[in-house]
Amino acid sequence: MGIFNKFSFIFLVIFLSLSANAEVQRHRFVIQATKVKRLCKTHNTITVNGMFPGPTLEIKNGDTLEVQVVNKARYNVTIHWHGVRQMRTGWADGPEFVTQCPIRPGGSYTYRFTVQGQEGTLWWHAHSSWLRATVYGALIIRPREGKSYPFPKPKRETPILLGEWWDTNPIDVVREAKRTGAAPNVSDAYTINAQPGDLYKCSSKETTIVPIDSGETNLLRVINAALNQPLFFKVANHKLTVVGADASYTKPFTTSVLMLGPGQTTDVLIRGDQPPSRYYMAARAYQSAQNAPFDNTTTTAILEYKSASCAAKKCNAPTPIMPSLPAYNDTNTVTAFSQSFRSREKAEVPTDIDESLFFTIGLGLNNCPPNFRKRRCQGPNGTRFTASMNNVSFVLPRNFSLLQAHQQGIPGVFTTDFPANPPLKFDYTGNVSRSLFQPVPGTKLYKLKYGSRVQIVLQDTSIVTPENHPIHLHGYDFYIIAQGFGNFDPKKDTSKFNLVDPPMRNTVGVPVNGWAVIRFVADNPGVWIMHCHLDVHINWGLAMAFLVENGVGELQTIQPPPPDLPIC
Repeated sequence: MGIFNKFSFIFLVIFLSLSANAEVQRHRFVIQATKVKRLCKTHNTITVNGMFPGPTLEIKNGDTLEVQVVNKARYNVTIHWHGVRQMRTGWADGPEFVTQCPIRPGGSYTYRFTVQGQEGTLWWHAHSSWLRATVYGALIIRPREGKSYPFPKPKRETPILLGEWWDTNPIDVVREAKRTGAAPNVSDAYTINAQPGDLYKCSSKETTIVPIDSGETNLLRVINAALNQPLFFKVANHKLTVVGADASYTKPFTTSVLMLGPGQTTDVLIRGDQPPSRYYMAARAYQSAQNAPFDNTTTTAILEYKSASCAAKKCNAPTPIMPSLPAYNDTNTVTAFSQSFRSREKAEVPTDIDESLFFTIGLGLNNCPPNFRKRRCQGPNGTRFTASMNNVSFVLPRNFSLLQAHQQGIPGVFTTDFPANPPLKFDYTGNVSRSLFQPVPGTKLYKLKYGSRVQIVLQDTSIVTPENHPIHLHGYDFYIIAQGFGNFDPKKDTSKFNLVDPPMRNTVGVPVNGWAVIRFVADNPGVWIMHCHLDVHINWGLAMAFLVENGVGELQTIQPPPPDLPIC
C-alpha cells in the first residue's frame, strides 16, 4: 500500500467511524397563518406547522438536517439556522437576498446541511422582514453517540425561548415604520415559550410551567428569540451555573442573573435545592439606549417543584415567589456577566493576523428627501432613522441574492469596496458632529481570502444614541478576545486581549459606548452577512457582508447551488 493510499485508508476509517452513527433527519415546515390568542385578542399569526413557538429540532453532533419549507402564508419567507456553521453549504444559511431569494407564497425550498463539531443550543428563525417575531424554534445538538456532556448529566432538559409579542401584525409594525421613517412601535409583551405569563391580562391560565424535583439538577437551554430587546433572566431564589453558550461549552460559572442579546443562547444548570414551592422565572428588558422608548413589561414562567404542583396540592398551589430583576439600565451587571465567559479548553485563537479591521457600528439620521411629504419623515427633527457600519448603510439587492450574483458572476449587484476602517476618524463615543449622522447607502462587501486570519474591532458610536448592539456573524463562530468602554485604543487595549481561553460565540454584545474585539479564521467560502440582531437596526442598514473566496480543491470550495433554490 503506497503512502498516499495508506493516508486515504486512514482518513476513510476515521470518516466512517465518525459517520457511523450520524443520521439524516428529515422535517417539513409548513409556514401558515394560525389563529393565536394572546392578551385577550386573537390574531392570524404566521407559524410553522401551526405551532407557536415552532417545533424543537433535536439532533446529534454530526447529523444532517433536511428541512423542506413550504410557504402557505401570504408573505415571502426564508429560514435561518442561527449559529450553524454551514461549512460549504451557504445556500442553506437562509438570510433573504444574501444567500437565497425568498420562498414566495406557494413555493417551497429544502434546506440541507450537516452540523459538525457543534454541541449545545442553537435555534432557527425566519430571516425575512419581521416574520421571526413568531416564526422561531429551538435547535438542540447533543453529543455524538457514546459521548457525554462535559458536566453531570441533567435529570431533564427544558428549552426556554424568550420572545416578544405585538398585539397587532408585526409586519404592519415594520411597514409603518418604513413609511414614516420613525422608530417602530415597541412590543406589548415578552414571552417565555410563547406565553406572556401571570403579569399580563388574560394570560395566567396558560403560563409556562417548568417542572423540577427536590435534589434534581436540570438543564435550561435559554434562547433570546426577542426581535429587538436584550433581556435579563432570573429564577427566584435559585442560582444558575452557566455551562455553554451559542453551542460552545464554557468553563462553568455560577450567577443569579443572565443577560442575553437577541440571537444569543445560554445553557445553565439549575438545582432543586430550595424548599419545595413555586418560583417565578422572569425576564425583562436591558435597555442601554437613553431616551428611547421600550417595552418595560415583565414575562414570567413558573419553576414548580413536584410536591408543590396542583396535582400534589389539590390545587391550592402557593403563589410563586418573584425574583428581583436588575434595573433596566444596569450595565454593570451586564459587564460582570459577559466578562465571566471563558472557553472550557485552551482556545486555538489565531495570533498572526492577515486582516485587521475596524468597524464603527451605530445609528444615524437621514435628512428628509425633497420629494417626501412631512409624514414620511417622523424621526427626530423631521428626519428618517438609519444605521450603518463604517458609515455605509447596507442595502440588500432585490433581483438576485448576493451569493448567486457572486457564484454566477452577475455584475452590478454588489461591489467589494466595504471600508476596512472608518472613512473618517472621530471621537466615536463623544459628542459627534451632526455632519456625521448621515451615512452613505450601498451594497458593499469585504473580500477575504480563504484561510485568512481576521481580527475585527467593533466600535459602538454615540451617533443619535449609544447602545449595546448584539452583532451576529453568519457562517462562523468567533472568539471574543476583549471588550471595553470608550474608544478602542490599540496602544493600551491590546494588553487586555485574552488569547488563552476567550469565549467562542456567534453573537457578541458590543458594550454601550464601548467596543469588542473578535477573531476568526475565514475557512468557510461564501457570502456571510454580519448584522445587528436587533431587527429594527437591520432594517435601517446596520449590516455588512463578507465575501470569502474559495480555497484549493473541493473541500475548500462552496458546493454548487441546489436545484430547488428559489429564484427572485
